[in-house]
Amino acid sequence: MAALDIAIAGGGIGGMAAAIALMRQGHRVTVYEQASGWGRVGADVNLTPNVVKALDGLGGQVGAQVRRDGAQPTFRISRDWDTGLETSRLGMGQTAEQQYGAPQVTIHRADLLAALAAEVPERQILLGRRLKSLVQDDAGVLLQFEDGSSARHEVLIGADGIHSRVRSALFGEESPRFTGVVSYRSVVPSERVQDVPEIDAFTKWWGPNPQSQIVTFPLNQGRETFVFATTGQDNWTEESWTSEGDVQELRQVYRDFHPDARKLLDACERVLKSALYEREPLAQWSQGRVSLLGDACHPMLPFMAQGAGMAIEDAVVLGRALAGVALPGVPQALQAYEQARRERTARIQIGSRGNQWMKGPGNADWVYGYDAWAAGLLA
Repeated sequence: MAALDIAIAGGGIGGMAAAIALMRQGHRVTVYEQASGWGRVGADVNLTPNVVKALDGLGGQVGAQVRRDGAQPTFRISRDWDTGLETSRLGMGQTAEQQYGAPQVTIHRADLLAALAAEVPERQILLGRRLKSLVQDDAGVLLQFEDGSSARHEVLIGADGIHSRVRSALFGEESPRFTGVVSYRSVVPSERVQDVPEIDAFTKWWGPNPQSQIVTFPLNQGRETFVFATTGQDNWTEESWTSEGDVQELRQVYRDFHPDARKLLDACERVLKSALYEREPLAQWSQGRVSLLGDACHPMLPFMAQGAGMAIEDAVVLGRALAGVALPGVPQALQAYEQARRERTARIQIGSRGNQWMKGPGNADWVYGYDAWAAGLLA
């Protein structure tokens, strides 16, 4: 088996999943992460069956750990914002396990990242390394970091998020677009919302326009409930995981929603607020021995709950594409990876922007039934 020397810029969910998938194929992997450490920051993550199945195939304890730390919603339910009328319902839990081979799991991003990082040797994760520039030549890729250090590797994968330095180096500077939508996030003890019907389900309250919604799902084995709400607001452009919002503003924005939805907001004691950004689908992800993954190439709005999932699927397909590949074959293998993933991720990007996914009855198989371990891949 060929062993490539691969660098991954970015130690988030996609970067760590890629490290595991590439190590599984026998490659030598080094992860460069700009942060000095991982705190319990970020949003809570909805891992739909396609994503949990991808995690299961990584081996180790990843799949078991996310099940232990997360929760498994009973159903995926859509409700009308003012009447509470149910407009669609999908069985999750055992139903999803039987239909798709894996359940839905909802989990805090930090717990998912910890489960992934536990499978990567600590010596292969270098923190405090923010990429400054890169130069690609016949010998490989030279990385320069802002702390003055440098490193050379044979292959580079840019998993460094929506503001990717790798993406800019390959295709030029381009700013993500503010969508005019802001999000509110809060976590409350589930015991405080037990009178809300089916609090153990993933429920989306569809608002009077595509920008307006409230989503709720269980966390931490059901002990907590996550509340995620969005609304149009063009005067707040701060993109942050930790910016404090105003609970009273939150309740005022959704004051006309159904009483059961408002009960969720009444239980919130603290809320975080963030502006939502996106990019258009990229026509190209790879150049030579460098390619992109996750939000670096397809950042998307959260309305289909597939952002982290697409990064994990990318990681699996990338590992398969580079299986047994020697250095001369890397550019072709990266093209095969890109071609296998670009259409699906673009379709989900556009679908997330439109925000109509499962508003009414429909077939979720094309999203939830996808198997990254078996998806078509050009030789």
